[in-house]
Amino acid sequence: MNEKTVLYSFSDRVARITLNRPDKRNALNGETVVALENALDRATEDCAKVTILTGAGSAFCAGADLAYLQQLQVNTYSENLEDSHRLARVFQKISSHSSVIIGRIDGPAIAGGCGLATVCDFSIASEGSMFGYTEVRIGFIPAIVMVYLNNKIGSGRARDLLLSGRLVNASEAVELGLINRVVPSDELDSAVNELAETIVLQNSAQSMALVKEMFIGIQGKTQEEAVDYAAQMNAKARETDDCRKGISAFLNKEKITWQ
Repeated sequence: MNEKTVLYSFSDRVARITLNRPDKRNALNGETVVALENALDRATEDCAKVTILTGAGSAFCAGADLAYLQQLQVNTYSENLEDSHRLARVFQKISSHSSVIIGRIDGPAIAGGCGLATVCDFSIASEGSMFGYTEVRIGFIPAIVMVYLNNKIGSGRARDLLLSGRLVNASEAVELGLINRVVPSDELDSAVNELAETIVLQNSAQSMALVKEMFIGIQGKTQEEAVDYAAQMNAKARETDDCRKGISAFLNKEKITWQ
């Protein structure tokens, strides 16, 4: 993993991934996307229960790097397709990651950066943060994030944001369902860390991983198919070690502190 563009740390079941190009407002390029994918894989290997995704400096992520955009103009279709698939894998890995991913948003989250915030399980932002899918302003399209945003906030609100390319502040982002919470800048770290600690101590890692798997698994199914799939997952969950431990503790009125 290239630690110049992405930093990784792990402690007490919490992984921390930091986009580390503060001089470029953590803009994405090919190298950063690869490093981010590698960091997500490392969090899986470390059996992270929570992963915090954030950016160094005064921005979360300002979208695509200018030099990167220039390179895309001279790429062949095959090269651009390969590059697009790489970014799509990162979005999918965040969405389907076995750990709960918390976006710590401090500053602008624009275009691809807003996309990263979109696919996190939780996103907590500072009051001064701004969000927007500005791709249409430069003749591009927010193609990959559309898949997730449409499902997250509905077609009407997604159309508003994606077709207008407008920027919204953190409070409106909460109202739209784009992020979960907005706090003063000096309370951001405590809010994120408190949520991470609560999840680690109170929730089963196996249960959360299965819930995240189901969010993906129920998509595209009819109601009958979805209910049948849910019944199968219900039965599967009952066979896990965490379920046995949790039910035993509940029946015996014992307090559980999950590892």
